Amino acid sequence: MTKPNMDLTELLAKHDRGDFLRSIAEAVLQLLMEADVDGLIGAGRHERSGERTTWRNGYRDRALDTRLGTLNLRVPKLRTGSYFPGFLEARKTSEQALVAVIQEAWIGGVSTRRVDDLVQAMGLSGISKSTVSKLCVRHGS
Repeated sequence: MTKPNMDLTELLAKHDRGDFLRSIAEAVLQLLMEADVDGLIGAGRHERSGERTTWRNGYRDRALDTRLGTLNLRVPKLRTGSYFPGFLEARKTSEQALVAVIQEAWIGGVSTRRVDDLVQAMGLSGISKSTVSKLCVRHGS
């Protein structure tokens, strides 16, 4: 995981292979989360402020699947209250929509092969028969 304050020359030195764009995306998203949390709690890391509403309390590791590959992010935790970045929430909503489409197709009698074709048409790599079954059983279909 790249440090939020890592400069471009460090990124270039560490990631001169095909991981460069992925590393840049991770670093930018990490910086965005750090800035969001600073604004939310009213103070930066290790900063004393009268406007502070809470303190940081470590990180939660989260993976974000993108076209660049899986980004490994560290979502800041707070002692009181919570923080969850909006760009991760959008992924959760789109995943729920995909599961709903798969369930509706399966309930409607569409074969798992056709469901796989549908998933591929949506730009994903495909879905196995067992995964379709698990999604439909797990979500009460």
